[in-house]
Amino acid sequence: MFGNKDVPVYLFTGFLESGKTTCIQEILEEGNFEDGLKTLFIITEEGESEVDENLLRYNKVTTVVIEDEEDLTEEKCHAMVKEHKPARIMIEVNGMWDVAKLVNETIPENWVVVQTFTTVNAETFSMYINNMKPLLMAHFQQSDLVIFNRCRQDMDRAGMRRNVKAINRQAQVLFESEDGSVESNIAEELPYDVTADRIVLEDDDFGLWYLDVSEHPDKYEDKTIVFKGQVYRNRSFPADTFVPAREAMTCCADDIAKIGFICHYKDTAKLTNDQWVTVSVKVKPEYSRKNQSLFPVLWAEQVETAEPPAESVVYFS
Repeated sequence: MFGNKDVPVYLFTGFLESGKTTCIQEILEEGNFEDGLKTLFIITEEGESEVDENLLRYNKVTTVVIEDEEDLTEEKCHAMVKEHKPARIMIEVNGMWDVAKLVNETIPENWVVVQTFTTVNAETFSMYINNMKPLLMAHFQQSDLVIFNRCRQDMDRAGMRRNVKAINRQAQVLFESEDGSVESNIAEELPYDVTADRIVLEDDDFGLWYLDVSEHPDKYEDKTIVFKGQVYRNRSFPADTFVPAREAMTCCADDIAKIGFICHYKDTAKLTNDQWVTVSVKVKPEYSRKNQSLFPVLWAEQVETAEPPAESVVYFS
């Protein structure tokens, strides 16, 4: 029965005392697993709080504790399924573990990750972003839902959200205040007038515009955007298209990569790779079946040779 059958997996990531256990407790209390099916709950670190034992029994949840990363192997996973015969699996992931390795190498192929939750203690976020940014970004990159808890009104929620969206544009971001209220619609303070028909981006504005137009392409539909970028093309691109790109650092210096959007331009053949240009483009959102959402496509009205910006790398925080 459980040989090759897909088993849904729910991951809960985040550093110690970030609120992972509380998140799991709330999901169980809300009745999400009240279907009479067995759940295997793999705990890879034990914090100060634990999920209520009565709640676990009521939801037919069996817990297994594995504290050492090397002890959670594919063979161990198969053995746990054979012993407990779960219909689904929850894994509370140690914040210091390699989440990508866990998903892509450790767990069996038929363990299908259907949702990943990441919890962040907003009070310690600055410390982690300054000292352990690659690890934190690895959590964000895998996550479907990022929950910042213990938020205060004086905290930079837009900056927190920007850090998530820079590495994972598809992730949903929620902010839970100390009183238990939850907010998701955090407005970004943009350095340009988004209501204008023509928006000229300063070199430092590209990162904020890139994130905002990625998430809200309809907001920029038919607007003219002027900005500076480097020509990027490869053989897979359709004829008469290129990307006016910028190099961006989402995590660390080793993580610098080009970002940008496909741009249609009739004289693309005259451009050379890595050439700096100032483009004047119209934004035309198109529907992506893969992501089931709109994404921005650019149509160039004018492309002119330009000098490189003073700072070639884009930052998001």
